[in-house]
Amino acid sequence: MNLLLHVCCAPCAIFPATLLQQLGFDVSLFFYNPNIHPYREFQKRLASVQDFAKSYNLSLIADERYHLAQFLRAVVFRENARCQVCQELRISKAATVARENGFRNFSTSLLYSKYQKHDEIRKQCADYAGLTGIKFIYHDFRLGWKEGIEASISQGFYRQSYCGCIYSEQDRYDKLSRKEKNQCQQ
Repeated sequence: MNLLLHVCCAPCAIFPATLLQQLGFDVSLFFYNPNIHPYREFQKRLASVQDFAKSYNLSLIADERYHLAQFLRAVVFRENARCQVCQELRISKAATVARENGFRNFSTSLLYSKYQKHDEIRKQCADYAGLTGIKFIYHDFRLGWKEGIEASISQGFYRQSYCGCIYSEQDRYDKLSRKEKNQCQQ
């Protein structure tokens, strides 16, 4: 019943890891996120996941290398499909690392976010399960969205306000700029 759980950050990992443990899985975490920008943000998220693993007594496999160039090469000229490409980078790596390290099962905290394309992620995980022979454990972790947020706040884990990629960071500031511009015009 060992399971490798791909995690993007501590706040998104709390509910999935806890639930999977309650379901009887021996959960280990896997941090691999080539999309995160800038480097300081990557470091904050990695440190938060390390703190989470330690405080919850979970094993952690962390790719601590900054793979921004890999992410950008994968999405350039495909910006409209960037989330799908990004998910695939992380899911394929999680399934491969699970196989290489003797795990029988894998899942991802990407299924926790209500902002992600849930069905797309689920299909990608199922596809990579078929390719690697590692069983994909599906659960709709969005059901614990509020619980996970409250737990991350009460436990003081670093929380971020964007998915992590340079494009979502731009979207965040574009929205702020539009809002400020609209307020000035009133």
